[in-house]
Amino acid sequence: MNVADSEVVASILSESGFYPSAEADNADLILINTCSIRENAEQRIWNRLKALRHLKKKNKRLKVGLIGCMAERLREKILEAEQLVDFIAGPDAYRELPFLIAEAESGHKAVNVLLSREETYSDISPVRIAADGVSAFVSITRGCNNMCSYCVVPYVRGKERSRDPASVLREVRELAEAGYREVTLLGQNVDSYNWISDGSASSFPWLIEQVARVSSLLRVRFSTSHPKDISDALLRTIARYDNICKHIHLPAQSGSSRILKLMNRGYDREGYMARIEAIRSIIPGCAISTDMIAGFCTETDEDHNASLSLMEWAGFDFAYMFRYSERPGTGAARKLKDDVPENVKNARLNDIISLQNKLSAKSKKVEIGKVFEVLIEGFSKRSDKFLTGRTSHNKVVVFPKEDKTSGEYVRVMIEKCTPATLIGKII
Repeated sequence: MNVADSEVVASILSESGFYPSAEADNADLILINTCSIRENAEQRIWNRLKALRHLKKKNKRLKVGLIGCMAERLREKILEAEQLVDFIAGPDAYRELPFLIAEAESGHKAVNVLLSREETYSDISPVRIAADGVSAFVSITRGCNNMCSYCVVPYVRGKERSRDPASVLREVRELAEAGYREVTLLGQNVDSYNWISDGSASSFPWLIEQVARVSSLLRVRFSTSHPKDISDALLRTIARYDNICKHIHLPAQSGSSRILKLMNRGYDREGYMARIEAIRSIIPGCAISTDMIAGFCTETDEDHNASLSLMEWAGFDFAYMFRYSERPGTGAARKLKDDVPENVKNARLNDIISLQNKLSAKSKKVEIGKVFEVLIEGFSKRSDKFLTGRTSHNKVVVFPKEDKTSGEYVRVMIEKCTPATLIGKII
């Protein structure tokens, strides 16, 4: 989502005469887009700010701005931190950036971190600053109404609001016409997309169907679904359209119903398993990935083992795995004690990672001998004689280049694999 926000920012600034620089050393303006979801993300930002100190000494005109979630949450601490930052803009204040920059250039500290109930940036065509010309992100919601006890997002991104579907479809059409071959629809919880106009409501299943109809050559992905909200209607829509990718990211966070209740996730273990069974039934062969948190407040060995058993039962294709880190201001920070020792958190996270590595390897091995349609995204990181792309199931494939190039679809026979990558040849 930060990539999508950065592209909105680039569009706003381009209208004020700013253009991207390939090197920080040559820039007169540096913006750092931030995330507050995890403690280590914030620590990386502090390190980055300190690393920029030498550039400010070398270039007296250089202004450094902090934007995004961390900017909203830590504005006072950031401004006091060794004069590292000249201005701050929260996630709903990007339209004000030209004014904030002007204030900073006149010698004043400038801050706008007000949250909005309406801002979706729906009228802005993002500048694809990090684009490969093949895949692009399209935001469909902002903010979040799910008050998960461990999560800071509702406090730094505000209430959930949906984007006008007409603007979403306009952006998708522009991307298709520009030659893009894949879009990912983004939201903290895409399943709760709900646009109301003239008394009628447009849901996410309806929206993704309209996006899929833009072009049969355009793959459609989405992130992220919420287990309590993902509907059979959405699953049936995914099954009906070949160009809606057969991969669903469905964060479990824990396999323990007791821990899920403390997390305020809105479902229990059995409810989550029922959604997995629905996916398997309606979309046979669909890839499923997840998020898992190790060491949440009061987590016991029994709770941890419940997470491991859920992972094994589901056979996740891949996962994002984290050690719990308390975020100030969240429900868990206010009401629960972060009482799992760090060494226990680390050990449990290692258990989760080890199991998922086995599950991921198994997920890759079953694909050997199969043929997949792969969208080429570019050269392999290791050799320009090989190309890389992904299957509809979001599995990375590497294969000899031949005469193909980015943006093309090819059929690839899988010959072997590593735990992370499928390896094959074009047929």
